[in-house]
Parts: sequence; C-alpha cells; structure tokens
Amino acid sequence: MDERIQPAAAENAQAPVIEPGYSFGTVTDKISSIVLTRPTSNGWFFGFGIAFLLTMMLLYAIGYLFVRGIGIWGVTIPIGWGFAIVNFVWWIGIGHAGTLISAILLLLRQSWRNSINRFAEAMTLFAVASAGIFPLIHVGRPWLAYWLFPYPNTMRVWPQFRSPLIWDVFAVSTYATISLLFWFIGLIPDLATLRDRADSRALQIIYGILAMGWRGSARHWHRYETAYLLLAGLATPLVLSVHTVVSFDFAISIVPGWHTTIFPPYFVAGAIYSGFAMVLMLAIPIRKIFRLEDFITERHLQNSAKVMLATGLIVAYGYIVEAFMGWYSGNRYDAFTLWNRLHGPYAFFYYMLLICNIVIPQVLWIPKLRSSPLWLFLISGVVLVGMWLERFIIVVVSLHRDFLTSSWGMYYPTRWDWMTYIGTIGMFLAAMFLFVRVLPMISIFEMRTLLPEAEVKE
Repeated sequence: MDERIQPAAAENAQAPVIEPGYSFGTVTDKISSIVLTRPTSNGWFFGFGIAFLLTMMLLYAIGYLFVRGIGIWGVTIPIGWGFAIVNFVWWIGIGHAGTLISAILLLLRQSWRNSINRFAEAMTLFAVASAGIFPLIHVGRPWLAYWLFPYPNTMRVWPQFRSPLIWDVFAVSTYATISLLFWFIGLIPDLATLRDRADSRALQIIYGILAMGWRGSARHWHRYETAYLLLAGLATPLVLSVHTVVSFDFAISIVPGWHTTIFPPYFVAGAIYSGFAMVLMLAIPIRKIFRLEDFITERHLQNSAKVMLATGLIVAYGYIVEAFMGWYSGNRYDAFTLWNRLHGPYAFFYYMLLICNIVIPQVLWIPKLRSSPLWLFLISGVVLVGMWLERFIIVVVSLHRDFLTSSWGMYYPTRWDWMTYIGTIGMFLAAMFLFVRVLPMISIFEMRTLLPEAEVKE
C-alpha cells in the first residue's frame, strides 16, 4: 500500500492555509535551514555593517554627551524636552504591536498571528531597548539613574512616586521584563529543534543550554502552555497601561496642548498604529529575501493593514477631539495652541503630520493596494514618519510658546540630537539582523499547528 500524507483543503476561507505540499518535516526544514544551513549572504553583511556603524555613532554621541552634558543638544528654556522625549515615546509606541500580536491575539485565538509573532516580539524588545536609552541620558546624571528605583538605602530616601518619571520607570521596566520572558518562553521548543538539527557541536551546546532541557514530553508541553498563557494574560494589560502611563507624562501637566483627558486612548491607538507599520516594514522585506511567501501570506499583510487603518481612524478622531476641545473649551491658552499649530513657525510639520497619518493611509480602503507589498511598505514608512512628527508636535510645539511671551523660544535640534536618534535606528536594525541570523524568525512549532489535517490516500 502506497500511503502519502498530503494537506487537506481548508475548511473555510478564514482558516489559515499553508500551501499544499508542506508537512511537519518540510515546515521545520524551511525555517530552521535559514539559521543552520543557509550561507550568510553579502547583502546581510552589508546591511549589518551599516547598522553597526550607526550603532557606533550612537555610542560616540552618548560618550560625548557624558563628557560635555546635555547642553550639546538643542534643548533650551522653555523647551526642556526635545528629541530625547520625542524619540522615547516613538520607540515605545513601535514596541506595542509585538505585545498585541503575541498576547492579545493569542488569547483571542487568532491563528494568523503565528507567522509574524516571533519577529514582532523581537521587534518589541529591541524597540524598548532603544527607547530606554533616552530617559536614561536625559536625566543629566545617568550614573545615578538607580536612584529612580525604590531600594533600601542608608538615607532612607524613597523616589517621589507622584512623579511621572517614576511611573515610566515601573511601566517600561515591567513591559520589558514581561516581553522578554514571553519571547524567550515561546522560543524554547524551537531552540530544542535547532539543538537537535545542528551539525556543529558548539551550536548543539549553545542551543541546548538555551533550550533548558526541553524534550517535548507531555509534561513539558503542559507546563509550557500554562506559562505561555499566564504571561499572555500579564502582557495584555501592558498594551494599554504602558503607553497610558507615558501619556500621563504630558496629561497631568498644566501645559496647554498637554492637559487633556484624550491622551491615554489617543496614545495607545497611536502606538499600535506605528507598531503595525514597523511590523509591515520588517515583514515585507523578510518574506521576500527569505522566500517566505508561503508562511507570511497576503492574508497577514491584509490583516495588518486593516489594523493600521482602524487605529489610524482612532488617531484621526483624537486629532479632531483635540482641536474641537481647544476651540470649544473657551480657554484662550488652548485656543492659542491650536492656532499656533495651524499658523505658527512649526505649521509645516503639523500639516505634514495630518497628511502622513490621516490622508495617505486612507488608500488602505482600496483592496488592491491593501494587498500590494510595495504599497504597504511605502505607506508604513509614511505612517512611521507621521507618528514621529506627531510626537514632535506634541512635545516641542506645546513648549516653545509658554504662558509668558518673554519666555518664548525656538527649538533647533543639533547634530548630536540627530546622531543619537539615527544611532538608535542603527542599533535596532543591527539587533534585527543578528536575530534573523541566529534564531528562527518564525515560530516552527506554531506554524505546524496551521497545517491542515493530513489525509491518508492509497
């Protein structure tokens, strides 16, 4: 009897489909070979080299900052917050899509997440690491940053828990810790797969240590699924809480343009908006370069584009409410902030923000463009630029016109501001290059669950 195992047809159009011809073995071979047997291309070395040089530029800029102080930046009075806080909020927002895809979609049993959750989680970790640099170097004395944590000390002095800076420390550190655990726990079965398939003894030892003795027994799977669900449950509130706490940095102040209750949901929606834009900017080149079109399918691009479209509309609603309340409240300072955004010295950036975040993404209503990788890549880049401009408008434009006209000023970022910002992009990309080279960028065991039930045919 000649028995062949072939994938069956999907039960319905909504079920995730892997192209016919794939089995447990071929899925494992396809993903693990990228790490174990695929030769490192010249393109990888070129891209990593550029990212590494940008990372070195970041280290140089930070080192010079430690020597000279934050006076090398463009911050002035009254603009005490500049690129450091703009970039901090931008990077934290990018990290939100990974947690959303990993935790919330897992709890909602959305199986389409399985193809993109692994590198989305890695993206979260690298984005949070990039974000954490800015508040640390902005405090002026970063070697004393440990004072922000409540720890027993001889002076019995505790942090000021009414300070938003302390809230950020707890929110971001908790977010980073849970995200790291969630990412590593999800990697364990795949690390064991790499351990068993590696030809090099050194790689077998390294992956074996990281796999923590995983053997795939029923007890291991039971404990794994319990831990994974618990971490998903812990990570889910973080999607809402982390950027809400970040928004409190602004919302609890009395600065016109900041003192508003719309900020928490507005910031969370904006974070998911920019996060999914970064997911698409990473997923589209990855699926093309590594020929993963069978795993990261058009459906994944469509769903990510729909999430971007929905959160973009929420962000647009936030802009409308913010403008309406500035006019309707009768507060002359809020009204002036609205006028200043529309007609002030930074008006060009505000109009670019509206075009990038509201106008251009509306083309995602067109199904043909929503399924085009090239268009999605370009639109995602536009959204990332627009969300950065949004943070710039919120921080700088609200500060450069203070209550007193005698305190008015302008903000001009210096080359050190730009070097630090671009350097964090390089660090983020360098970490992503290393990740796709040494670890499976797609979850092997979760992709197996997407295989249709096998039919035995004679």
